[in-house]
Amino acid sequence: MFRNREIRKFAALFLLIAGGTAATAYKIHPAAGLLAAFSACLFGLLFFLFTRERYKRIARLSEEIDQVLHDGDQACIADCEEGELSILKSEVEKMTLRIREQNSALKKEKERLAQSLADIAHQLRTPLTSANIILSLLENNPQEEERTELLRETEQLFSRMDMLLTSLLKLSQLDAGIIIFKKENIDVKELVEAALHPLLIPFELHEITPKLSVPEGIFIEGDFDWLSQGLLNVLKNCMESAGDKGEIFIACQDTPLYTEITVRDSGKGFKPEELSRIFDRYYRGKDTRATGFGIGLALCRTIITRQGGIITAKNHPEGGAVFAIRFPK
Repeated sequence: MFRNREIRKFAALFLLIAGGTAATAYKIHPAAGLLAAFSACLFGLLFFLFTRERYKRIARLSEEIDQVLHDGDQACIADCEEGELSILKSEVEKMTLRIREQNSALKKEKERLAQSLADIAHQLRTPLTSANIILSLLENNPQEEERTELLRETEQLFSRMDMLLTSLLKLSQLDAGIIIFKKENIDVKELVEAALHPLLIPFELHEITPKLSVPEGIFIEGDFDWLSQGLLNVLKNCMESAGDKGEIFIACQDTPLYTEITVRDSGKGFKPEELSRIFDRYYRGKDTRATGFGIGLALCRTIITRQGGIITAKNHPEGGAVFAIRFPK
């Protein structure tokens, strides 16, 4: 306490005034001098005890703040009585809670970033390894037909890596919050047709004929380009699940409360334990034949939820998976 220069000055001034007052009173009458000296000592003692207690409380606040700053999880600001210290305690407690929340968020972000980097490295390593093997085969294989086939496989591998990097870039842009979605009045039928267009050739190769039940004149509000990308990812997933000669059903329902787009495939559907993880990043399910990277549905959910929509997935009673994209009005 006496390390404080102001306290030392106050103590010196108090002793000077108390001593002068006691000496003057003693000259008037010895009893008055003794009473003045006793009163000054009593007042000084009470002030000393009161000030020391306040400094102890301030020191405890300082120690607990230091614990929070050094990742102390059990820090709890001590209660103070009403007054200036109580106000200070309340403000410091708000600050420490905010710091603790920020520290926790930063730890989670670091863990998520590390996991994402590991997943990205794993996703890229597989096609790169395959490409290296193919290049070795090309070096030792002079036959033109086999070289053409190997080059075609290499092209597909690099196309997959380009798709992966493009999806990761879009996800990172959405995570960083640098994407500003447009507010457009979108015709749902045009949106579905735009999402279907890039898949027309793959559908034809797999002998899949999409069946649409989307009435005209249904509108939603959002960013046409991003929503068509999200719906395209859902359709890709359904195409892979349906397989050759499968079926994909696309329907739209408009109610006074919401507009809902449903996409159903004729595949095997989801296993019960997979339903809670369908939209997790890099989750590819337990099917070892899965060819995706586990990014498409995660990207789709981010696009839709950032524009006020909701997407869910479940198994249809008649078989296959069904995705529901709902936009409240």
